[in-house]
Amino acid sequence: MIFNDIYAYIPLFSITATAAVVFILLLAIRKKSTARVSFIALLSTILVAAGSFIAAVHSLGNESADDSLMVFATFCLAAFIIVIPYCIILCTFEPKKIDKLVPHSLNVAAKKAEVAQAEEPQKHTEATQEDVKILDISKIFMAKATEAVSSENGMNSLLDYVNETIRKDIKADGGAILLVDDFDDIITVKSFDGDFPPPYKLPNDMPHKPIRVATNFKFASFPLRDNIFGEIAISGKPELITKPELDDRIYQNGPEEFLEIGSYIIVPMKIQDTVIGVAAFSRNHGNTLFTEDDLKAATTIADFAAAAIKSVVSVKDVIEHNSLINEANTASSIQNLLHPAKLPVISGMQIGTIWNPSEGVCGDYYDIIPSRKDRVSFVISDIAGKGINSVIVMSMLRAMIRLVVNTKQSAGTILEWVNHGIAGESFSTDHFASCALINYNPVSHSFEFATGGTTPIFYYDSASAKFTKLSHSSEPIGVDKTSQYKNTIQNVKSGDILVTYTDGLVEALNEQGQQYTKESLLRVITEHHASSAKDIANLVKADIKKFSGTVSQHDDQSLLVIKF
Repeated sequence: MIFNDIYAYIPLFSITATAAVVFILLLAIRKKSTARVSFIALLSTILVAAGSFIAAVHSLGNESADDSLMVFATFCLAAFIIVIPYCIILCTFEPKKIDKLVPHSLNVAAKKAEVAQAEEPQKHTEATQEDVKILDISKIFMAKATEAVSSENGMNSLLDYVNETIRKDIKADGGAILLVDDFDDIITVKSFDGDFPPPYKLPNDMPHKPIRVATNFKFASFPLRDNIFGEIAISGKPELITKPELDDRIYQNGPEEFLEIGSYIIVPMKIQDTVIGVAAFSRNHGNTLFTEDDLKAATTIADFAAAAIKSVVSVKDVIEHNSLINEANTASSIQNLLHPAKLPVISGMQIGTIWNPSEGVCGDYYDIIPSRKDRVSFVISDIAGKGINSVIVMSMLRAMIRLVVNTKQSAGTILEWVNHGIAGESFSTDHFASCALINYNPVSHSFEFATGGTTPIFYYDSASAKFTKLSHSSEPIGVDKTSQYKNTIQNVKSGDILVTYTDGLVEALNEQGQQYTKESLLRVITEHHASSAKDIANLVKADIKKFSGTVSQHDDQSLLVIKF
């Protein structure tokens, strides 16, 4: 049978076209790598397409049907012969063991996953080791802090340990720990070790010798400006300096080898946003430069160190505060025994007082002593300092004056005797007092007085209605055993007033920071000179209270008003 009918070769050409389309699609899939296309599949498709095409051509050429069918069948058989072994391989072997049989994109993803799984334990191990190291350092810091609280030199030991720990961790040649003093606005070196070329300008007259330079750095203090340490303390930002020659904050001090600048790491030591100090480290010129990893390590350890240092400072502050409170309570109890419980009633005169301690133990002291028929002694004093020492001075002053006013010695001589006794003691560097002693003679209607220091005495003359300052400044009591004090005598008449006070009274501040002044005090007394001495003192107290408002006073306030 001859295939000369169109219906005989159309199916063969259709198979050829279909196989060609499949082949093109397989090539596109292979190119885009959306799936792994086997070479076997491509070859078998080509064989089917070629067989059908050749058979169709034979049919057009009036070839016999048997020949055309034979050609087509031969090519199909070849295609199946190729496909069958491929199928046997897929059925027999594990596909996961044959990478080439896995689609490319899946294979790449699988390899990435395997690499990630292999690297993850290593990263986790490294992170864990770093965390353990930091935790161990933190524990040691806190242990050192505990020791520092109970040890006199504990803070220095803690700072030295912090310095050594960071130095070793970042392999620095030298290190320094500086702490901020908020009161004086300076930052001071508290720990220093190793080779550390100073980044600041050395004094011009300093010999460039290692021991002299190191000593200068070890005891140096810097303002919180115009230097690298103060700048980092203010900014609170760590810095890695690997090119100090280009940094205008770093100073090259000389050509000597030990002064050649290398690289620096300077990090703030802070609690939250408060910087308490700075940790600074150096590597010598020519050595490997510090890295970002070194900076990170130093910053982390410095943060833990700051917590330990702050704990020590806080605990010591609490201990010191409690000690001062206990001391103040003890001293206050003693002082209450020294303070006159009530004013004596003295014929021919009135007495008014103010005694207003600022806090704790008052440094002011006054006393009224009716010693003889012809002598009534008035004492007012401002003791330097507060606490136990001021109470000791106050007790000595009171006891000595009470002992010798019974004699016939003048006020000036009495103060000289008291001064000699107190100045001979060496229990304190601030054991001195400003004092006024007034001895009134009710028989002669006159008084004599002497003053040591700056305690003033003002005299109001009722006839002229004017105040006059009678006293003059002199050496305080307790400074020099050889000090002499002038004795002055003044007659008085009815209506005259003597006024003496401590400086805390006229230095009382208002909300604008202005002082009350002696002019305000004398004005109130002048306006109310006709009132009793007690009422005058109360009016002065009310006037100061009105002037000061809610402002807390920084010094004790005492006033003695004597009206004849």
